Amino acid sequence: MNPNSLVSISDITKEEILRLLRQARYFESHPNQRILEGKVVATLFFEPSTRTRLSFETAVNRLGGRVIGFSDASTTSSSKGETLKDTIKMVSNYADLIVMRHHLEGAARYATEVTDVPVINAGDGAHQHPSQTMLDLYSIYKTQGRIDDLTITLVGDLKYGRTVHSLLEAMQYFNPTFNFVACKELQMPPEYRQFCTDKGIRYNESTDFSNEIIDSSDIIYMTRVQRERFTDIMEYEKVKNLYNLNAAMLEGSKENLRVLHPLPRVNEIDQDVDDSPKAYYFQQAKNGLFARQAIICRALGMDIPEED
Repeated sequence: MNPNSLVSISDITKEEILRLLRQARYFESHPNQRILEGKVVATLFFEPSTRTRLSFETAVNRLGGRVIGFSDASTTSSSKGETLKDTIKMVSNYADLIVMRHHLEGAARYATEVTDVPVINAGDGAHQHPSQTMLDLYSIYKTQGRIDDLTITLVGDLKYGRTVHSLLEAMQYFNPTFNFVACKELQMPPEYRQFCTDKGIRYNESTDFSNEIIDSSDIIYMTRVQRERFTDIMEYEKVKNLYNLNAAMLEGSKENLRVLHPLPRVNEIDQDVDDSPKAYYFQQAKNGLFARQAIICRALGMDIPEED
C-alpha cells in the first residue's frame, strides 16, 4: 500500500487532518496552480457520481494535471468480466494517482493492495468517504470558526450513510456531542456506536427529529435515504420520507446553526430552506474543490503552503 493513499479517514492523524484543512484554505485563496503539470490522475467511478467526480477532476485541472478515467463502468472492460485487480493494475500503468468509487465495501482498500500507485477512496459502498469528510470538516470550520466542542446532529440514513460514518471517525479528536436521529431500520450501526463508547464520544439516539434536538445543534447534517442500498424496494418506500427539514423548523435554532448535506437531496430538505442563511449545503459542495486539491497534493507528495 502506498503510504499516501487515503482509504479511510482513520488512515490519517489529527495533525494530518488539521494540515489538510490549512491547505484547503490556501487553495481557496489560490485555486489555480501549475503544480501538477506532467501528472496524470485516473478517476475510476464504478458507481454514479456528480459532485465528487467533477470536483476531483476540476481540482486536477486547476492544478495543471491531466485526467483520464470513466464515469460509467458499463463502458469499460469490467462489463466483459475483467476483475477489479486487473483493472487497477492496468490503469496503474498510465496514471500517477487513482481516485476510485465502487459499490463494494473494501474495494478501495483492496485496490491499494494490488498497486503501488496511491489510491484515494471516493466512496466504497456504505463504508467510508474520506474526501467528503475533509470538505465537511472544512465547512464546519468555516461556519463555526472551530471544529471542536460542537453538537452535531446526524439525520436520516445512518446505517448506509458512508459520509456520516467517516465524519464520526474524524470527529474523535475534537470533543463532539452527537445526536443520531434515525428510524429503527436506519439507525447508526453497532460498530460505530461502540466506536463512540471506546473513544469517549458523547451521543444520544432518537427516532424523533424534535425541536429540542434542532435548537441544541450547531450543525445539522441531513442525509438522503439511499434507494441503491436497499435490496427490498418496499423497505425503501417505508422509510424514505420519515425525516424532512423545512424552514419553520429552524425558527428557534441557534444563530450559528448551519445545515449540511452531502447531496444529492431528494425531499429530506424542503426548498424553502435554501433561502435561509443557515443553509450551507451548496457552499459545502463548493468547498469540496479546495479540500480535494489538498488531498490530491498529499497523495502525490507535493509540498503545499498552509494558511492558519
